[in-house]
Amino acid sequence: MTAQTTAGQPASAAPKSRNKQLLINAEDQKRIARIKAAVMAEGDRLRAAYPILKHQDAIGIGILLFAMAGVGLTAWGYLADVVAWYVAIPLIAMFLSLTHELEHDLIHSMYFRKNPVMHHLMMALVWICRPSTINPWVRKHLHLHHHKHSGTETDLEERAITNGEKMGPLRLLMMLDLELSVVLRIFKLPRGRRMKTLLMGAAANFPLASAFWVGWHAYVTFWAIEGGAALLGMSVAWPAWVSENVALANTIAVLIFAPNLLRSFSINFISSNMHYFGDIEDGNFVQQCQVLNSKWFFIPHLFCFNFGSTHAIHHFVVRDPFYLRQLTAPVAHQVMRENGVRFNDLGSFWRANRWSMHGEASKPSSLGGQTAAA
Repeated sequence: MTAQTTAGQPASAAPKSRNKQLLINAEDQKRIARIKAAVMAEGDRLRAAYPILKHQDAIGIGILLFAMAGVGLTAWGYLADVVAWYVAIPLIAMFLSLTHELEHDLIHSMYFRKNPVMHHLMMALVWICRPSTINPWVRKHLHLHHHKHSGTETDLEERAITNGEKMGPLRLLMMLDLELSVVLRIFKLPRGRRMKTLLMGAAANFPLASAFWVGWHAYVTFWAIEGGAALLGMSVAWPAWVSENVALANTIAVLIFAPNLLRSFSINFISSNMHYFGDIEDGNFVQQCQVLNSKWFFIPHLFCFNFGSTHAIHHFVVRDPFYLRQLTAPVAHQVMRENGVRFNDLGSFWRANRWSMHGEASKPSSLGGQTAAA
């Protein structure tokens, strides 16, 4: 599948990524080099100090098995009436956040690079753990393009989760329900591209995400009808097969629907707002992301494994897995702050994620690289 702009222009029209580094402003080229050098040096230091970090494949599969066991045990506790629903939902969501990070690392071939069977098995398992997400092999294409052209119209991965949209109730709803997001966005496309885009989206979501969203919308519809009828003092004569399976549907909602929605909303909220959009230099890592490590993001960070604090590091140095980025963060944050990367630029939430603080055209980050107060 070829990533395209919302106007239907092929992504390949953009310049080659390895040449873009020579096209950005000279000051930021130097800043990028300093940040990369410092982060890589810290990663090398940690690997030398803690030899266990060299066993990346074993760590990756170990984290996956831990996450799956955590989900399984929590589900068992809920079914056995040991764990309440309001504990089960956030706990499962936290375990699932690990599988999202693993999928991201797998997309960059960080685990079992030389063992394709294990690599693809892990890809399949992290997808099964998060059935609300698109096919990870499809996402790989979108994500690698995201790294080449982050913050541009062709960055479909971030655009799909509302990066660049005006903040408001509709955007929040789109972050929660990505299928609804697709439906709402489709009308912004030229008529000739709408059906093709819908078919491409359907293929990317089949079969897991398709089943998840059909089930979720059916569940919401059922309870909306029930609630409306109750307000009117009426009752609904459901078919027997519906009435007999309400308890099962509620269990699925607690163990599958709600944790996945909580996790996906958290990552969509953080990721779409930590990436800048529209008025940045293509390929300029300093302008692509901000660091969101304010205490106000504590709750969503619980369900996306501190993504907002550490993902910007990944844009500078791709090689390190997510758990190592947590360890390099103190050093990385210091050098990033010193070199113009913004921290907690909360105003960007209301600027539709634009880099410019005054709605102006893009400027070198030397004019706008100071951090914003949390």
